[in-house]
Amino acid sequence: MNYKIKSLKTFHKQVSKLNKNSKRVIYDKIQLLKKNPYRFKRIHSKQYSKVFRIRLNIKSKETRMIYTIIEPNVILVCLLDRKKDYKDLEKYLSKIPKN
Repeated sequence: MNYKIKSLKTFHKQVSKLNKNSKRVIYDKIQLLKKNPYRFKRIHSKQYSKVFRIRLNIKSKETRMIYTIIEPNVILVCLLDRKKDYKDLEKYLSKIPKN
């Protein structure tokens, strides 16, 4: 199945602040995501059943790229700092438009 990659404005804002190397790492992960979005680790959410995370190391910080699968779309939600321990996850997920 072909998945369409979409992203939220918050994701765009976070990525735009990164340097060129960090953007390249994210781009490479998105290419893997297009092939098989179910390959990465699933995380629990109150709002959505198919929420996943990709581990990244950006500027020597543990970061997670959060995305959700709403067939046939893969929605890139945000970049979370690992130190905050997913406390802001539900806030970011609530920004996904309901269809």
